[in-house]
Amino acid sequence: MINAFYKKYQKHFDVSENNFAHFVMWSCGGICIGFVIGLVGIAFHLALEWATEFRTAHPMLLWLLPFGGLAIVLAYRLAGQEKDRGTNFILVAVRANEAVTLRTAPLIFFSTVVTHLLGGSAGREGAALQLGGSIASSFGRMFQLNEREGRIMTMCGMAAGFAALFGTPLTSVIFAMEVITVGVMHYSAIVPCIISALVAAGLSQAVGIAPTTFSIAHIPAAVGLENCFRAAVLGVLCAILSVLFCIVMEHIGGAYRRIFKNPFVRVFCGGCIVIAATYLVGCRDYNGAGMNIITQALQGDAKAEAFLLKILFTALTLGAGFKGGEIVPSFFIGATFGCVAGPLLGLSAPFAASLGMAAVFCGVTNCPLASIMLCIEVFGFHGMAYYALCCAVSYMLSGYYGLYTEQKIMYSKVEPEFINKNVH
Repeated sequence: MINAFYKKYQKHFDVSENNFAHFVMWSCGGICIGFVIGLVGIAFHLALEWATEFRTAHPMLLWLLPFGGLAIVLAYRLAGQEKDRGTNFILVAVRANEAVTLRTAPLIFFSTVVTHLLGGSAGREGAALQLGGSIASSFGRMFQLNEREGRIMTMCGMAAGFAALFGTPLTSVIFAMEVITVGVMHYSAIVPCIISALVAAGLSQAVGIAPTTFSIAHIPAAVGLENCFRAAVLGVLCAILSVLFCIVMEHIGGAYRRIFKNPFVRVFCGGCIVIAATYLVGCRDYNGAGMNIITQALQGDAKAEAFLLKILFTALTLGAGFKGGEIVPSFFIGATFGCVAGPLLGLSAPFAASLGMAAVFCGVTNCPLASIMLCIEVFGFHGMAYYALCCAVSYMLSGYYGLYTEQKIMYSKVEPEFINKNVH
């Protein structure tokens, strides 16, 4: 009787046994990746924190920015990585299983710290994706994983790197799975990605690095149609701002390449332009990542021109060849814009700043689920309907623009149609 039962359901037992074997394998892999990249992420966080504090205490370091750019370009040339495509290459590595050299990790670590130390306008999470993805990809080759397993390993590294630096493990997991190919999520990676992100975030908190959270004042107590309309209008404006950010990044980067053919000349001149722009605006608010300005905006205080100047400074920095991420600048742009525009729509400045921060991030990354999860982890669940609405509107109306040109949009944003195209 037992034999008859087993034969009848043998294929189900075989599937369960195979799934359990993969579960054990990926649980162990996720723990290992989370631990290693968590430690690297902690070192990266502390290095960037030191760089920001040291630059703030010694503002004249800005004059060394052109020479720091030369050091970055030279480092990439000596390592044979002159054609490095940054986060774009990590996206390709997951989708097409292209090999990512381990040299990418120390290069992006060094170059991002130099950029922050000397006053370039750049973020950190994009660099963390490259750090985690390159280390995890190297692990995959070391253990001779097959093509599909190598892709999962790289996604684990991306999730762990983001989680260690920002302290948002669930956002990190969804972002790593969603950003590669919009409309297609590789759920086979969900267990190892969650485990690696939780381990990395846990390690980061264990050494005293607090997760990024904000307490937002004046969030509407209940869902009302009037406030929904205001949040939707802000979403429309954030979609336009997202497109503007992407276009400025593309055109300034292209202008640099056309005018300055030599990468050494390009980065040196770019550093000089950032110095001139800094003294022209008369403050240092737009150098570095700008987390202090984001915090001020979320408390209801922002300059009217801040979001436009951050777009310009970020494009001038990254377009010239300096390294770093684009995610924190998108937070800066969205938070300062929302803080200024929100009161004109009848929303409180802190609440509108939080809506703008999430909506611009959504528009430039085309990751609505990650953006909504970001709101839960960073702002709390209160007012979630407004955050979801604002992000959804921004996602739909930002069209097929994005910060990552290798990102694939698999399905139309306006109808259930397969389109399979790269972002602009």
